[in-house]
Amino acid sequence: MALLSLSNSHWVMLALLIVFAIAHSGLAALRSRGEKLIGPRAYRVLFALVSLPLAVVLVAYFIAHRYDGVRLWNWQGVSGLPAVVWLLSAISFVFLYPATFNLLEIAAIQKPEVHLYETGIIRITRHPQMVGQVIWCVAHTLWLGTSFMLVTSAGLIAHHLFAVWHGDRRWGERYGAAFEAVRDRTSVVPFQAVWQGKQQLKLQEFLRPAYLGVTVFVLLIWWAHPAMIVGAQQLGW
Repeated sequence: MALLSLSNSHWVMLALLIVFAIAHSGLAALRSRGEKLIGPRAYRVLFALVSLPLAVVLVAYFIAHRYDGVRLWNWQGVSGLPAVVWLLSAISFVFLYPATFNLLEIAAIQKPEVHLYETGIIRITRHPQMVGQVIWCVAHTLWLGTSFMLVTSAGLIAHHLFAVWHGDRRWGERYGAAFEAVRDRTSVVPFQAVWQGKQQLKLQEFLRPAYLGVTVFVLLIWWAHPAMIVGAQQLGW
């Protein structure tokens, strides 16, 4: 009965998340075939043309409906909570957009490649995007406390947990024994491999321009946050 009582926006958000997950993970699964047909750069552009508009729609719809449904708690007046939420959000972006990505490859300026990394953020977790998404969901769920936020968080986390299995499977098929060796020396759970003595953090690996880019991106999000909220509400979705 509780599921049947969810407002339409909850179901729309779930549908949008499912469409995004199918498109994003589906294109990732078809990458090797797609690159043979149209080339790595063209496939990267196709991936972006499909994924980015869907992501923009997701973000805009989320902002417009973030307070929908039942307000399960309201801790926004708790002293220090805004700082905690922003700190967690900033940390989440460090994981969501790790510096192991080559920005020139993402933009298809250089030939995109699939890399098997074991440095930087990968020493903490083999799947930083999943960890970053969980941290982001925890931060925003604490702040909003709505049933819509819980549904959104459940969908996002479920997709990224699937991506853990999906990514490992694709890397295993591509790299075989080399990936198995990396998998044995890294962990999905943050810092588990460090605690087990399989990895040792090297701070110099984090002193890279891409991490500065993440910092600038977080500051831009903080600055543009009010405008993003106003813009999403003006769409009338």
